[in-house]
Amino acid sequence: MTNRDRFRRAFNFEPVDRLPVLEWAGWWDKTIARWRTEGLPDDLQDAGDIRDYFGQDCHRQYWIGPAGRTRVTNRDDYLAAKPTLYPEVAFDKDLVRSWAPRQKTGEMVVWLTLEGPFWYPRTLLGIEPHLYAFYDQPDLMKEINEDLLAFNFRIYDEFCEICVPDFMTFAEDMSYNHGPMLSKAQFDEFMAPFYRDITPTIRERGTVVIVDTDGDITEPAAWFLEVGCQGLLPLERMAGVDVSELRRRHPRIRLLGAYDKTVMHLGETRMRQEFERLLPVMKQGGYIPSVDHQTPPGVSLEDYRLFMRLLREYCEVAAS
Repeated sequence: MTNRDRFRRAFNFEPVDRLPVLEWAGWWDKTIARWRTEGLPDDLQDAGDIRDYFGQDCHRQYWIGPAGRTRVTNRDDYLAAKPTLYPEVAFDKDLVRSWAPRQKTGEMVVWLTLEGPFWYPRTLLGIEPHLYAFYDQPDLMKEINEDLLAFNFRIYDEFCEICVPDFMTFAEDMSYNHGPMLSKAQFDEFMAPFYRDITPTIRERGTVVIVDTDGDITEPAAWFLEVGCQGLLPLERMAGVDVSELRRRHPRIRLLGAYDKTVMHLGETRMRQEFERLLPVMKQGGYIPSVDHQTPPGVSLEDYRLFMRLLREYCEVAAS
């Protein structure tokens, strides 16, 4: 079974020889700096190359968003900046072309990230002004997201001309450790139309649609499923996310992440306990275990090697 076959079958609740062994997130720069002093080769700079070094199943991510991070305060600012925000050439097509043959043979899983209708307006307005804008500048918020939608449609089509992503994530980060930062009514007004427009096109081509949003997503998980998204990551344990409860509520939800990063430096016994917590959902399919966010710098290189060994072991147990 190739890496790509295994990934697609696992996410589709189909039998596999083992679960995919991968790390969805890159690593903190401080983590990498520590590992350099502990034996990580200096010539490994790209996250994909580091994943290969640890023996993870081959996968590559491309994050494509609007250009720059111009700060705007009102519609006049936005219209002035708009000509520079949505470039005609938005990604390195030659790089993606270099991935396409490896995807075609099944060696590589290709992952595309686009920015969502909560994430992108926040980058333009700033965190606090963005939350006020739901009330004070609703028309501007909708205009930005209409332009973002058109940009994302174009980028997805151009990417698919080279290779169709096996899965994609919408960057959102719209929750914190007590739940979502907006109400269901706000979601329905400002975000749901965006997703209802674009998710059918993405899913028709066979790409699995995942939302990347931190914090406690227990409540908004249903909101995203209603508008055509299929799953969530990173499922942060410290925010109270329970993958068993999510699966109980939503039997066909796709899940990626959920392994509590705060136990990775506590030794094998504690690390195994965390895998045992996740194992029932791993056995159900539709779930790929991974760290629930970037591996923190308190984790040594040896700790991470142990995590990878246990991850491989439990990915085989889950499929047996």
